[in-house]
Amino acid sequence: MPVIKILPHAEYCPEGKTVNAPAGTSICEALLDNQIAIEHACDMVCACTTCHVIVREGMASLSEMEEGEEDMLDRAWGLEPDSRLSCQAILGQKDVTIEIPKYSINHAKEGH
Repeated sequence: MPVIKILPHAEYCPEGKTVNAPAGTSICEALLDNQIAIEHACDMVCACTTCHVIVREGMASLSEMEEGEEDMLDRAWGLEPDSRLSCQAILGQKDVTIEIPKYSINHAKEGH
């Protein structure tokens, strides 16, 4: 079972965290299943960029990026070469390390 190492983020996991998730699970689902409330305004259908993450290690273990995700990422705040939408990045067999950007383009967060 792959491990996701989440680097510290002031709002979502100030101390950072390491979670296990089955291969075939999206990073977004794995975070939510482990009480890391990453934004996902479009309900994980690749229609926004609020679940944007930066893959610091293990990019090769994730599913290939499809055109729709590439197009949507162009709108993400803080885009980097190793950016992915966590709702579209499906875990393979190897561990990954991710960073959740400080900001997203979501101006009206639910529950805040």
